[in-house]
Amino acid sequence: MTLRRAFVCLGALFAFSTSITAQAEGVLDRIAKGGTLVIAHREASIPFSYVHDGKPMGYALDLCLRLAEQVRKQTGAKLMPVQLMAVTPANRVEMVKTGKADLECGSTTNNASRRKDVDFTVAHFITGARILVRADSKIGSVDDLKKMKVVSTKGTTPLAALEQMNRARYLHMDILTASDHAAAFEMVQKGQADAFVMDDVLLAGLAASSKDPKGVKIVGRFLTTEPLAIMLPKDDVAFKKLVDDEMRRMIKTGEINALYDKWFTQPIPSAQHSLNLPASYLLKDFWKYPTDQLPG
Repeated sequence: MTLRRAFVCLGALFAFSTSITAQAEGVLDRIAKGGTLVIAHREASIPFSYVHDGKPMGYALDLCLRLAEQVRKQTGAKLMPVQLMAVTPANRVEMVKTGKADLECGSTTNNASRRKDVDFTVAHFITGARILVRADSKIGSVDDLKKMKVVSTKGTTPLAALEQMNRARYLHMDILTASDHAAAFEMVQKGQADAFVMDDVLLAGLAASSKDPKGVKIVGRFLTTEPLAIMLPKDDVAFKKLVDDEMRRMIKTGEINALYDKWFTQPIPSAQHSLNLPASYLLKDFWKYPTDQLPG
């Protein structure tokens, strides 16, 4: 081997080892060295994560800001910068998977498909998909959607469930997609779609924040069961332990209940009235033994 070739090989080996080290570096290690904690948020997932008067806010975002405080304490990075980054239903998983975001604080379902690429912490809400229609609509169940124009949001589990039901029940729906929840809601309001299928709590939030909350209604039984949780980078053991421990602490002490009531039982910014959604028995029972281990 020539000297030049030896240097080339050594250079390649160094670059490879540096890449491996960078990939192995966890969020806490990066923060301890002065790095920025990046929190991904949504723009129209009321009341979990949305933007009002140019400011990101919401239940999930409040939880993430408390998690950020624990990161500051554990790493000793008192001046840790926090960057808020808007994501969409279509790119949210990819932002966490590729390391562009450390926490995704929205209304994302913890399911087996997504767990191939990211990790989740303890669920902060349990919901299910239902149907939103105009107040004068005669639609009352999924069977009434036959040959109707039905919209859902790109990159969501309700959209996948809707497509599966369309095939299984031969409903011949014309399934439309929207870039975000607000756009899908507007399509129903304008008559461009007969119905919008999405998590019922998100539908309630959109209705409450609209100019005419009584102009729409939510109908039908739950089409899915959706445990919503904060996304984390895959296999970052130390970071996940910190987040899981803090989530369990907030549940055990009841701190999470105060946050829940703030966003679900009291008037919130942008809404015309309270969502009036007390914690369900399903969520209360889940919080008795909080875990990130979920079927499906």
